[in-house]
Amino acid sequence: MPNNPYTQYNNNKIMTATPAELTLMLYEGAIKFGNISIKAIEDKEIEKAHTNILKVQRIIDEFRRTLDFKYPVAQHFENVYSYLAQRLVEANISKDKEIMEEVVRHLRSMRDTWKEVMRIAGKKD
Repeated sequence: MPNNPYTQYNNNKIMTATPAELTLMLYEGAIKFGNISIKAIEDKEIEKAHTNILKVQRIIDEFRRTLDFKYPVAQHFENVYSYLAQRLVEANISKDKEIMEEVVRHLRSMRDTWKEVMRIAGKKD
């Protein structure tokens, strides 16, 4: 639906977002898809769980692709993302709710840290 106001709003939101805001949106998306996969695992909806775990994996892959290793902190993020990627594979193979809950906890913590960085950076402007 090209004229759907909600779709247009979301498209505009993405197109006008700063890199920091886009990163926050990706964290939010990963958490959302992780929660959907947890519910799908509980409901024995295997395909839905699989699809949403893959969405989280793609977001983690995107984070990894955009790391700038000229900054030492990038290696720390790579280690965390690599761990999460491995846990997502394990969760998807076994449809393990506890592993997905662990991944979502990590993503929430990273998102919250990112929000704090954005808040502090905003005060400096």
